[in-house]
Amino acid sequence: MQRILTLSFLMVLFISKVHGQVEVKEMGNLYMENIPEIPESLMTDLVNFQGYRDAGLVDWAGARNGLFITTRFAETSQLHYVGHPGAFRKQITFYEEPLSGITLSKNPAHNGFLFFKDVGGSENYQLFFQDLKTGEAKMLSDGTSRNSNVVLSKSGTKYVYASTRKNKKDYGLYLGYLDGRRAEELVLDKEGFWFPIDFAPGDQLLTVRHYLSNFESELYVLDLNDNSLKPISEGEEAAIYSGGVWSKDASRIFITTNYGEEVSQLRAYNVLNGRFINLTDKIPWDIGTLTLSPDGKYLAFQANENGMDRVYVMDTDDYNYFQLKSIPDGVVGNMAWNPDNNLLAISMAKSSNPSDIYVVNTTTQSVNQWTFSETGTLQPENCVPAKQIYYPTFDKEKGKQRTIPAYYYAPENQIGPFPTLIYIHGGPESQFRPGFNPFFQYLVNKLGIAVIAPNVRGSTGYGKSYLMADNGYERMSSVKDIGALIDWITAQPELDEGNIAVMGGSYGGFMVLSTLVNYGDKIKCAVESVGISSFVTFLENTQAYRRDQRRAEYGDERDPKMRKFLEEVSPLTHAAKIKTPLLVVQGLNDPRVPASESEQIVKAVRDNGGDAWYLLAKDEGHGFKKKSNRDFYQATVVMFLEKWLGGK
Repeated sequence: MQRILTLSFLMVLFISKVHGQVEVKEMGNLYMENIPEIPESLMTDLVNFQGYRDAGLVDWAGARNGLFITTRFAETSQLHYVGHPGAFRKQITFYEEPLSGITLSKNPAHNGFLFFKDVGGSENYQLFFQDLKTGEAKMLSDGTSRNSNVVLSKSGTKYVYASTRKNKKDYGLYLGYLDGRRAEELVLDKEGFWFPIDFAPGDQLLTVRHYLSNFESELYVLDLNDNSLKPISEGEEAAIYSGGVWSKDASRIFITTNYGEEVSQLRAYNVLNGRFINLTDKIPWDIGTLTLSPDGKYLAFQANENGMDRVYVMDTDDYNYFQLKSIPDGVVGNMAWNPDNNLLAISMAKSSNPSDIYVVNTTTQSVNQWTFSETGTLQPENCVPAKQIYYPTFDKEKGKQRTIPAYYYAPENQIGPFPTLIYIHGGPESQFRPGFNPFFQYLVNKLGIAVIAPNVRGSTGYGKSYLMADNGYERMSSVKDIGALIDWITAQPELDEGNIAVMGGSYGGFMVLSTLVNYGDKIKCAVESVGISSFVTFLENTQAYRRDQRRAEYGDERDPKMRKFLEEVSPLTHAAKIKTPLLVVQGLNDPRVPASESEQIVKAVRDNGGDAWYLLAKDEGHGFKKKSNRDFYQATVVMFLEKWLGGK
């Protein structure tokens, strides 16, 4: 069936014409410039690495004790129900666009779920409630604003979500009622990005987060009786505050923060006296997702240990905790307690398997796998594992040589030296983590290309100082980290120093372009998707609701000195230096990095005699979410790499 669908997609009539030296093709929602026709044999070969599914955890299904999950049977991920381990996945929703923020109602009077959905990757998400019995869905938001982060009250009658409804720029918080007895009301009206976290028992107090930048955020308690705000803060120092989960008796709030620390720690905030207790100072890694059991007795949390997750369970009475060592190593997506308070469902991906759902008995630590996602014909035992490496970079930290963490996929049972692809994550406040990546497996197993994914300075997961080491005028230090990686590759006998490619998206796209500007003579070819080509035009044209957040990271282009610096470090300014063959990929509806960023770098490279392929999807935004588009994109990348980089 997969082969039939893929070939059917390729048989869609396309229009080809030449404008000057640019050959233009259109095929369905895809627009292409200078991209040759993809051989059917390549598409067929790739099918074996694209026919996988995964399972994302939503929540337990109430008294039925089954699970709601997300998975894909057609183009996009939709909501499904699984009644028991290994059971048939019953599809609940059938939309053309993927769903996000699915929140299940536990109130029998409102048998359904809340969710967000956009159109064509625009990220103009609208809030809906769908009845599980009738299948009917009703839009709750206004249809025009951007909406996110819905939270249901403990009684399951009220909901609060963030919306740009008022001015399309700032996020206010809106309170609504599932029975519709009262109209929605604006309960928090301030500048910036605010979103709800968790209702306290009694439904009158709500934790909210004010996101300022990747290195600063604030937590507050919103009293819905008078809409007043009370800060949850330890002092004036800029820090990241997250979490915000209420205890069962509403006396404490569990938070995570890096206030006074390099990494985010779990703390308990006493609502009555304002005191904080540090609970995880023996774990030297960032603490992430917090999930409280229905009876309030146990708190599950995960620690990001160098890109891999460890899951812990804490007794909320005495704060003793233990690690769930019976679950496989991997990257956690979501966690949820069952109504009986003894089973913890976890979605987790491994380098050899897609994300699946595991249920752990936290008393016995026995594990039961509930979903068994298909990997196509790619067998888990044939997947090359990601190896953790560190390479030296150009500078020192506290008098010692600074090293950069990276994950390395090396071809096995093949003869080198191997061509190498450097993959750079976006963000920049993100982190490459070794989950399931069948595309990497194709490159390694079929083409004999080694893949290295560095977490250059500015990445999360390695402490506050590392996170902020590329901010403002230090922007090019992260690019120098890539230069140091190129030097490291050159020194490795199993890698071919004359065949290096670089690939990345979003901020990683800027890193790709900047690498070509600064180290282009050492790079054979490059793939850049939804990337920033000019910081000035990016900041001026990105959506208003996120502009100030990005200015905090990159710098404010309205300041003359900073504007000059941003222009100097922007790849567009130095496009004449880009002579390396380049593939640029973009979604037309991207609200974060608008399509103009891709269009201007493609034009500039060509105007200066460079070779640029361009792929645009008219029904996508910041990345390709629809399977057929993603399959075609991957085939284009492979064809591009085979042409310019080579392989076995």
